[in-house]
Amino acid sequence: MSVPDSEGFEPKVTVRDLLAAPAVAAIAELVIADADLEREVTHPRIQKSGLVLVGHQVGVVSGRVQILGETEISFIEQLESAERRDRMVSLFSLGLSLVVVTRGVTPPSEMIEEAARSRTPLAVSRERSSATIRVFHDELDQCLAPVTRIHGVLVEVHGLGTLLTGPSGIGKSECALFLLERGGHRLVADDRVILTRLPSQRVVGRPAPLLRHHLEVRGLGILNIRDLFGATSVCDETNIDLVVHLTPWDQAEPYERLGIDDLMTDLLGVDVPTLRVPVRPGRDLAVIIEIAARNQLLKREGVHGARVFAERLAGEAEEPSPEKG
Repeated sequence: MSVPDSEGFEPKVTVRDLLAAPAVAAIAELVIADADLEREVTHPRIQKSGLVLVGHQVGVVSGRVQILGETEISFIEQLESAERRDRMVSLFSLGLSLVVVTRGVTPPSEMIEEAARSRTPLAVSRERSSATIRVFHDELDQCLAPVTRIHGVLVEVHGLGTLLTGPSGIGKSECALFLLERGGHRLVADDRVILTRLPSQRVVGRPAPLLRHHLEVRGLGILNIRDLFGATSVCDETNIDLVVHLTPWDQAEPYERLGIDDLMTDLLGVDVPTLRVPVRPGRDLAVIIEIAARNQLLKREGVHGARVFAERLAGEAEEPSPEKG
């Protein structure tokens, strides 16, 4: 299945955002007070190109974070002052997003002056290069991961991130409310679910900031779920483990009867197990979704009840009938 009612968009991260991230702020400190912090970092990989210091600028990408480690700084410091200044002019003429000096080393005065002149953000990390690169990579993997918005409701059911989709008015929010009232489940997002694909090929969902902890139910209005059910009834992010697509009941529609074949939905290039559940009066959707989550957890453990039943059925059909006496 394709993603229903989805709206992809390009994530953006500025140098200000990156340096303000807790993990980055814990190791790196800005050196230039008047730097242009609105410059965008457009690439998740760090660049450590010492060759640019000897004039080889091919392959330097301005939208990547540039790391200068102990080797690069020691090379700069052994140059004559005039040559050092020329190299810094060349470096900071490239419109770089961010330059980071590692190991807590104070940058050469020529570097600080040229960074200030070009308003290029210059920071010092107290960690060595490898540790600094790891921290920046982890943060950029989060910030620049592929993202899309989808119309639906995201709940954790028995710890399984369950995305409810379907046409407007089908009862997604009411179903989530029934699950929350039963206890043990948590609301993540209502109406607009923001999906992000991480480098581990997991897709995680979170709420739009303004809708966090809120659920809209027709006839009741906007409900604050945290206030109604307590802090344990909500969470801010979860993996998408199961998609349940609610659809109006149609007698002519060939709905799945045995559950042998696994339907999948493509979310940002990742296949997620999916169920199509018809909605009609009298069906307790909360119970159905609870059982669907339990069944999906069993499948994760290698227990596929429908296939086991089908194999038993096929085995019995192949057995010869006992001869009549």
